[in-house]
Amino acid sequence: MHSHENIDDQASGLRKMNKQMVKVISITGGKGGVGKTNVSLNLAMALSQLGKKVLVLDADLGLANCDVMLGLRVEKNLSHVLSGEVELDDVIIDGPFGIKIIPATSGSQNMTELAPAEHAGLIRAFSELKTPVDVLLVDTAAGISDMVLSFSRASQDVLVVVCDEPSSITDAYALMKILSRDHGVEKFKIVANMVRSLKEGQELFAKLTRVTDRFLDVNLELVAVIPYDENVRKAARKQKAFIDIFPKTPASMAIKSLALKAGKWPLPAVASGHLEFFLEQLVHPHTDRGLV
Repeated sequence: MHSHENIDDQASGLRKMNKQMVKVISITGGKGGVGKTNVSLNLAMALSQLGKKVLVLDADLGLANCDVMLGLRVEKNLSHVLSGEVELDDVIIDGPFGIKIIPATSGSQNMTELAPAEHAGLIRAFSELKTPVDVLLVDTAAGISDMVLSFSRASQDVLVVVCDEPSSITDAYALMKILSRDHGVEKFKIVANMVRSLKEGQELFAKLTRVTDRFLDVNLELVAVIPYDENVRKAARKQKAFIDIFPKTPASMAIKSLALKAGKWPLPAVASGHLEFFLEQLVHPHTDRGLV
């Protein structure tokens, strides 16, 4: 190894991240309108308040959301990284509470599905990342595209955001079915969002588990019940995160509770805890997942 110092130098960014054991959490939902990006950004800020260095990857590659929701100005985005114009560190923007965001491209259709070469470019970009990270939150696109499946399969924890409406439940079920059947994902963390009460959140979870228990070999855990909260809408209109301007509102308290839990989710001592494995999985989906 000592005779290949130049290679070590090139890989130092990735090596550094591996030593840190980056936790990778993907936040997904079978359909749009379930509040997934809101959950992603507010959870990122809550984790940052707990002292974590949080990086949010806006992986909705056809319709960027994160920067728009927070009213942040973006000069360069992921497409400039993939084209080789700039490095990943150059496109990262600062959000509230010290979170960092990698902005996606907005409205650029050719970014919705990456070619293998672009996947490789994404890996190279991450391997050279110098920004220190404890938690990488991946805010995936709505629906069940190849990219959603890639990011979810490669993540250590998969959060599925669900609302109490039939289409949200059926789409969440469809996503879990594909991830479990075709990609070996067996554990899902469920976030019941925009519910009227804790009881309604638990009933929503029960509806979901009734279907998954019958037809899928998966393990579901209800990790958060986020109440419907008018302040969430008010914050969105101001292009602010609700945890930022309404820190004591019920939705904020629920997100803070989720952050406390997420901060304690164990990091496995095997490759799946590493960013390197996350990247490998993005490009080589049939790599052995290791012991999770």
